[in-house]
Amino acid sequence: KVLTGVDDLQRVKALEMRVDTRENSLGNFGSYLPNLRELKLNNSLLVSVRDLGTTLSHLHILRMACCGLSDLDGISSCSSLKELYIAYNNISDLSQLTWLDHLEVLDAEGNNIEDVNQIQYLGLCCKLSRLTVKGNPICLKPNAESVEEPDYNYRAEVKRLIPHLEYLDEIPASQT
Repeated sequence: KVLTGVDDLQRVKALEMRVDTRENSLGNFGSYLPNLRELKLNNSLLVSVRDLGTTLSHLHILRMACCGLSDLDGISSCSSLKELYIAYNNISDLSQLTWLDHLEVLDAEGNNIEDVNQIQYLGLCCKLSRLTVKGNPICLKPNAESVEEPDYNYRAEVKRLIPHLEYLDEIPASQT
């Protein structure tokens, strides 16, 4: 109540805060905020997405840029997510995102995605229309073992793996 500034937590639809889950567990704070639709945790220190608990199933927008995340284990408990912003973390595995059936927007800029085959998981997110992956190793070469190839075009590869994608790195995906 102190953080939101309201007594009736039913009215809270959006919340912005910075947390350090090494010191404070969030537990199942979402159970106190049943109508929370947007949560902004940018520049927090999150050991794991699991630290958010399992009560954020009604959340539509989650912002966790610059949070020190190395994986997305536990993201499936946010089953209603439409927009996920995880830029500038250390994420390399996108497989957990296959459970997000409503995902439309994913910003994974500046992470450690070094195998273009990780993008195939996003192909299973049938509503995904906007993806940002610039600043990841896959933009330079298809995987960690390969050398940089002058003919390699990550945009064409991503479009092949996610045919329904409309925008890639804020440019129409059809422009390869």
